[in-house]
Amino acid sequence: MQRFILGAIISFLCLPIQAQALTLEGHLVQGGMAIGKVDPAATVHFHGKAVRVSPDGLFVIGFSRDAEPASVIELHQPSGTVEKHPFTIEKRTYKIQRIDGLPPRKVSPSAEDLERIYQDIALVKKVRKKDDPRTDFSKPFIWPVTGRISGVYGSQRVLNGKPKRPHYGVDIAAPTGTPVKAPADGVVSMAHNDMFYSGGTLIVDHGHGLSTVYMHLHKILVEEGQRVEQGSVIAQVGATGRVTGPHLHWGMNWFDTRLDPSLLVPPMPEAKTAAAQ
Repeated sequence: MQRFILGAIISFLCLPIQAQALTLEGHLVQGGMAIGKVDPAATVHFHGKAVRVSPDGLFVIGFSRDAEPASVIELHQPSGTVEKHPFTIEKRTYKIQRIDGLPPRKVSPSAEDLERIYQDIALVKKVRKKDDPRTDFSKPFIWPVTGRISGVYGSQRVLNGKPKRPHYGVDIAAPTGTPVKAPADGVVSMAHNDMFYSGGTLIVDHGHGLSTVYMHLHKILVEEGQRVEQGSVIAQVGATGRVTGPHLHWGMNWFDTRLDPSLLVPPMPEAKTAAAQ
């Protein structure tokens, strides 16, 4: 995906005088994330909600899998003026994945299983509401694991012939026990050994509502509240939860908006990469 730097572009199209008040860098595509810089005194609004701005003027926003092309950032200045900065989010084409041979219980859960699933969902939603002032998201990310990419963001999965919700992450095939490294600095916001769908599940918060999730883990090596540094080993690849083999599911969220983490890292090393099926 192409990387965009806004500021001068926004200035030219919309507000040539006030445009110096905003720069925006990132992937302006469905599933993408962008980091902005404004006067710290300004208030940033996106999709009708105020966005946290750091003391040095940094903020982050994310775009959903099916985000509409037309989007606007509003800057509310201390003077009371409101500046509107429109931009376009590029549309993507997604793949269809078919997986057969799964146990029927994992495709069509029982009432008892559904109760557990709803508990899992509620826990994750609570964790993803966190809005920490840290700006760990502002530094480049690295791959948590290198290996064959077996699943991509946005693809539609058909399990045992039944269409399911889109796949919100990247699957990286690797042997059980392979070390999983923190792709960026952060704080562990959830460590759960046995969720119905995702098995061993870990969430790391990177500040301002941006978090990364690691699923199907064999072993979690960190605890909730623990500070982790980029490159430190936080878990091991496994085959827990609903899987057909050992791999890491790596996802990313901006609050409840699911993003594509592969946009934040360099291409997977060529020797490790294979086209997703």
